[in-house]
Amino acid sequence: MVIYESVTMTKQEYQEAVETLNRWAYHYYVLDDPIATDEEYDKLYHKVVRYEAKHCDEVLLDSPTQRVGDVVSEGFSKEKHLSRMWSLEDIFNYKDLEAWLKKTYKLDSNISLYCEPKYDGASLNLIYENGKLIKGITRGDGVEGELITPNVKTIRSIPLTIEHQGILEIRGEVVIFKDEFEKINEERLKAGEGLFANPRNAAAGSLRQLDPKITAARNLVFLPYGVGENSLPHKLLSEKMEYIYSLGFKKPPLRATCQDINEIEAIYQEMVKQRDSLPMMLDGMVIKVNEIAAQIDMGYTVKVPRWAVAYKFPAVEKVTTLKDIILQVGRTGAVTPVAVVEPTQIEGVVVERATLHNFDEIKRKDIRIGDSVIILRSGDVIPKIIKVLTDRRNGSEKEVQRPTNCPVCGSELLQEDVLIKCQNLTCSARVVNSIIYFASKPCLNIDGLGNKIVEQLFHEGLVASVLDLFALTKEQLLSLEGFKEKKAQNLLDAIKNTHKSELWRFINALGIEHIGEVASKMIAQQFGLDFMRATKEQLLEIDGIGEEMAESFLEFLRVNESLVMQLLEIIEPTAPQQKGEAKENPFKGKTVVLTGTMSESRGVIKEMLENLGAKVSGSVSRKTDFVIYGEDAGSKYDKALSLGVTTLTEEQMRELL
Repeated sequence: MVIYESVTMTKQEYQEAVETLNRWAYHYYVLDDPIATDEEYDKLYHKVVRYEAKHCDEVLLDSPTQRVGDVVSEGFSKEKHLSRMWSLEDIFNYKDLEAWLKKTYKLDSNISLYCEPKYDGASLNLIYENGKLIKGITRGDGVEGELITPNVKTIRSIPLTIEHQGILEIRGEVVIFKDEFEKINEERLKAGEGLFANPRNAAAGSLRQLDPKITAARNLVFLPYGVGENSLPHKLLSEKMEYIYSLGFKKPPLRATCQDINEIEAIYQEMVKQRDSLPMMLDGMVIKVNEIAAQIDMGYTVKVPRWAVAYKFPAVEKVTTLKDIILQVGRTGAVTPVAVVEPTQIEGVVVERATLHNFDEIKRKDIRIGDSVIILRSGDVIPKIIKVLTDRRNGSEKEVQRPTNCPVCGSELLQEDVLIKCQNLTCSARVVNSIIYFASKPCLNIDGLGNKIVEQLFHEGLVASVLDLFALTKEQLLSLEGFKEKKAQNLLDAIKNTHKSELWRFINALGIEHIGEVASKMIAQQFGLDFMRATKEQLLEIDGIGEEMAESFLEFLRVNESLVMQLLEIIEPTAPQQKGEAKENPFKGKTVVLTGTMSESRGVIKEMLENLGAKVSGSVSRKTDFVIYGEDAGSKYDKALSLGVTTLTEEQMRELL
């Protein structure tokens, strides 16, 4: 180790100093094994700063001085991920694990499973190009997030450069360690600032600071859990992750490659046992199919990968008192009871409300106001009442009456089995909630049109439906309390900017029951601007669209045809680009399943077939037209034979083409 005492440095000494500082930082922030004192680090760091001030054209990309920016951003721009960041299906117990494994083994029984912690933080996507960190993007909706590269560069467990050529997306979780979280809250308390509820909120808030220096001061830690776009040659996920760690990233405290359910359960129980003693917050364990080829073959549902699952840690239960039951009216008119409980802290989150689902559940559990109840919270799931402690009653408890009138507009409620619904289309709760949803981020994203402003516009009589938004004038807005010239103009501009919005956002904004963001995207892709003419049969042909969803979609369009047509005329949404019509070939319009090892990646063959107009599915059924197989074909090939589905070798497929 060389520590430079001279006042001036040569170029070589500068380069060696940067290398030394990075090695010290790696041992401190990644390996938790300091090999230099803070004094030594600071002394050498400031020598590097002085050298760089005199030789601006020689500053190295991986110099530690490049981590903290001086420019405060005015806001973050949107940026698309190179490949989608998926959510995970949750399971909660051994029985769920058995069911998931059974389902997974049906897709491919010759697999191993890679298990690692599920960190409780904020997801982040890093993009490296030819060894240089070029972008850091928040997860966002999985397709695009916010570009926060200056902030990301302040996180010392993220290398600014790596020994890797080409494009590489590295996904991980940004966390704040428990002891650091306590320090931050102590400092905020002394400064009279609001406290963070838990380390996850602190990490997410710190990551999105407009001033990178604030992010730098929070000691965030990046823990990788996967890769996106890449050209890595590894056939196993475990090998791929070992390579990622070798590039200078922090390893997880526990991980394992398992062959069966007993081994999976063993590492899960070990994580449960150690979770409180680990420096970071965990809320479960992620299980992934280890074989990359099998992952490609299994594919995805509309929301989650079929080859991965989150095995959540046991839920936390607490006893509290039910203070009241309030009624919420949604945009569809459904009236839902919500329990108001004595504020209770569960894993850093103060719980004040719990879901009750419906009045049949209240009756079945004999829930009364004033009862002592057990509430359960599991991860991000909304807390719920799981048990009433009837032995603690003292006679002062009050029975809950099923409502007969809307708590908002007073009109008579429709009683339809477990569903209670306000039928009044002019009910303020229905109108206000539908407009709030219409303007929300996953819909038309009208900036500045939040809950309070929508309520204000409604109560002042300026809007009675979403259509009225497009008739608002500056004069009307300036007459409202809190509105000045700039605020009024900004809101009008935001409403105007909905013109030419993406079609899926338009469909999602309509607020059709059972039709969310994912379904809206599929419908937009399938039908484009002809979605109004879609039939039930055509909707059911889309993977993930079921009977209830199709009927809800068609019923909404039938009842609200005039409204939708007027909105289409005003907004003129943009349909997604459709792929060019494939030339006639034996696979056009056919459903194909791939299995076994082939001469090239199944992902490449899948893309080729899709470009030919085929639909490549992950499972075999009677609707399958061809199963194309390579070496070591497994259960899919056997199922094809049993169902009489045509099977082709890779060579036969290519001959047909």
